[in-house]
Amino acid sequence: MAEALKIPAHQPTTVGVMLREEFLEPLGITQGELAKAMGVGRKTVNELCGGRRGVTAETAFLLAKVLGTTPEFWLNLQLINDMWLAQHSEVLAGKLEHARALVAA
Repeated sequence: MAEALKIPAHQPTTVGVMLREEFLEPLGITQGELAKAMGVGRKTVNELCGGRRGVTAETAFLLAKVLGTTPEFWLNLQLINDMWLAQHSEVLAGKLEHARALVAA
């Protein structure tokens, strides 16, 4: 049986921060070089680094290939961030208050 996802109390490291601080800067790779290696536009990488674009399955495979990681690393990082943001969303909290269960838990 799969283990429940553990959402941290503090905001987790974002994909953009991880890319910049753990890969690009230490390895001396520019956003343009990463984009070229991935076969995507520089704008795509810039949006990832700036937190304006999320990681898709396709992007996860490309990042894994060019940075020597796994696609799961990038997808899990994205998922944890998405879940944390949703958990701390006042808009979602309001929606949850008005949602009603259709089946017993």
